[in-house]
Amino acid sequence: MQSLFLDKAFFILYGVVLTVAYLIALPFLFVLSKYKEKYTVSIPARFFLKDNRPLDPNGIWFHSCSFGEARAIYPLLDNLPNDDLRLSSTTQTGYEAIVQKQPEQSRYLPFEPLLSFWLKPQKVLVVMEAEFWYLLFALAQKRGAKTLLINARMSDRSYPKYKKMAWLYRQIFRYIDEVYAQSEIDKERLESLGAKNVHVIGNIKLANISTSTKKLSKPKALLVCAASTHEGEEELILEAFAELKKERSDARLVVVPRHPERFEKVRQMVKAFAKEHRYTAHNYSENEAFNADIVVADILGELVNIYAISDIVILGGAFAKVGGHNAAEAAQFGCKIISGEHYFNQRDIFSMIEGIAIVTESNLARRLQQYAQLKPTKIIQRTDIKPILDSIMKEI
Repeated sequence: MQSLFLDKAFFILYGVVLTVAYLIALPFLFVLSKYKEKYTVSIPARFFLKDNRPLDPNGIWFHSCSFGEARAIYPLLDNLPNDDLRLSSTTQTGYEAIVQKQPEQSRYLPFEPLLSFWLKPQKVLVVMEAEFWYLLFALAQKRGAKTLLINARMSDRSYPKYKKMAWLYRQIFRYIDEVYAQSEIDKERLESLGAKNVHVIGNIKLANISTSTKKLSKPKALLVCAASTHEGEEELILEAFAELKKERSDARLVVVPRHPERFEKVRQMVKAFAKEHRYTAHNYSENEAFNADIVVADILGELVNIYAISDIVILGGAFAKVGGHNAAEAAQFGCKIISGEHYFNQRDIFSMIEGIAIVTESNLARRLQQYAQLKPTKIIQRTDIKPILDSIMKEI
């Protein structure tokens, strides 16, 4: 009885606190939605419910955040009845990925206080990785859904932060029926925060890796791909490439920024760098040929196609302290892969790939010059998504 009282009290208190925070933030959110291009659709949809009607009830609801997470659930979606699918995301790129699979039943996830009247009863709620929204799980379960957290992880860097808020995560895990973790370490850490029914199945991003959608023409040159780069990484890679060019004059570089809102900044950066070094350069959106010293891949959805013709991949997100990105898409083609040291969010995937070279910022140029000594990468382990599908199918 006392436990039920405390549970109800926390539910009410949490909702009140978030509602107050929401009301205070409204003016700032309104300004952001007007003047920040990446938020012009997502903020009105998430915080003002503009053109964001509730998902139809009694479906299988998948929630993911980023573009990569949304793409990772494709194999699961492909094995379930399309009419039952309900999809949501919190980012623009994530939304663009889910709407390709279910255009009629894809939504931006509203901010938590709005879920109480937006969320309809569903058969199952499946949430990707670290989307720990208390009211999302609590309301979904209270309204009849079986709740699953999949591809769950707890990195070395983030775990101490989670432990400081353990009281909150214990409340969240009360409303999560099953957890599918990436590794045994993740399982132990999740259980210490209150997770129950935790199963280790590996990283589902290795279950069905995205393959090339078209065949690009490979130049007769050493092609280096700077993949999913973040702020500060392009400058580092460009300088390393300039050192490589001194030994391999035919070398070419493709720069693929992670976020589309940075495309213009990277275009201008590469333009200035090329002018300084007397290199040729162009944008992929204007010319799909790789006949310049540097090409900026300024459109989404082409990275896997570029991997297929690349000799060397410098994987972004791990020189900046972002946590790294999925190396499997490049490894499937046997590319030689160089990564920075900060791959803490991809620990499990990296452990399943043989041959990745981990380097410091100061050693990147030298390691790139020694490209002949790099080993072609190879995926040595896959993941089975059948346990997740079996759990979902029990509710249909």
